[in-house]
Amino acid sequence: MASLTARWHRSIHEIPQSQWERLLADEESPFYRWNWLAALESSGSVAPDQGWQPLHLSLWRDEDRLIAVAPLYLKGHSYGEFIFDQSFARLAGDLGLRYYPKLIGMSPVSPVQGYRFHVHPDEDGQELTAMMLRLIDDFAARNNILSCNFLYVDPEWQRLAEAAGCAGWVNHQSLWSADDQRDFSDYLAGFNANQRRNIKRERKAVSKAGLQVTPLTGQTLTPELLARMHSFYEQHCARWGPWGSKYLQASFFDQLVDPDLARHVVLFSAHRGDPAQPVAMSLCVQDDSHLWGRYWGSDEEIDCLHFEVCYYAPIEWALHQGLKSFDPGAGGSHKRRRGFVAQPRTSLHRWYDQRMDGLIRSWLPRANALMEDEIEAINAELPFREQPPELMV
Repeated sequence: MASLTARWHRSIHEIPQSQWERLLADEESPFYRWNWLAALESSGSVAPDQGWQPLHLSLWRDEDRLIAVAPLYLKGHSYGEFIFDQSFARLAGDLGLRYYPKLIGMSPVSPVQGYRFHVHPDEDGQELTAMMLRLIDDFAARNNILSCNFLYVDPEWQRLAEAAGCAGWVNHQSLWSADDQRDFSDYLAGFNANQRRNIKRERKAVSKAGLQVTPLTGQTLTPELLARMHSFYEQHCARWGPWGSKYLQASFFDQLVDPDLARHVVLFSAHRGDPAQPVAMSLCVQDDSHLWGRYWGSDEEIDCLHFEVCYYAPIEWALHQGLKSFDPGAGGSHKRRRGFVAQPRTSLHRWYDQRMDGLIRSWLPRANALMEDEIEAINAELPFREQPPELMV
């Protein structure tokens, strides 16, 4: 290991795109691709003045060959993470400790599962994970940082990080899975009769308003449409005032016309005529297997339009494309009634004060058990069709 060099980077642009991409598998989430993270930085959406200081850790062999990278950010707040750590912040205050800044590993403002250290397939992932965690620990000690937190982690990488001393905290998110569904009729058939009627009524309310929804991909994604999507996003965030969670700048949406980014973007346009003249629109992100719901907005208050543009139309499109799952985004108990099942999501943590570390680690087993009970209770209330009892023969 003597030939390895570790470097800290204040921008992803300090790491060549070709070297970064060489570490990622073909099926890697779009949210961890170099161009996605670079667009967040270059647009000013992720920047020190927004409370997100990029601080990526890299390992190089023979000075010039990247073999591992940890996407990291130094955070001055907890916004845009969707893992609510206020109880940790309060505990730090009670102990007389400074909670911020903290180190975060995630794709900024995107609560999507898949965080990991990206390691070249020819290298020892377990060994390099442990080494990089030690480097992070040393950096935190030198800079008086209280914690390092990896959110929405890849379950495979979780095993390596926990073996190296990270503590796991379980939360949950909603996920729709296609399973053996082939079309929207199959999707509807999974619900009980009452919920099937509700979904049909909600979709009919949109059509009665004279609207249809068209998915837009590829070359149909014009700069004008993406600027319109930013306007919807900005407008929707403004409705919630200080709780609006407006994180993305207009120039981020402008960059989505780049072919490398556009191939992952799907816009669902609700319109009365030309799909390029939407009344409402949602933005989703896709790869070859999965769909993620991100943002939406509307010029008109139309009954059930949100459900159509953000849930039903994307599910119908995902089924048509043969995708395996749809993650609709954070929050919203209304997602459950539309077939989104609660799934456990683990974040991993390292605390650098012995008192705080001991208190939280002693609390986590009970907290995680309660969360597992909550997930089971949530899913027991989903309006799915009851399966007939198995007969004993």
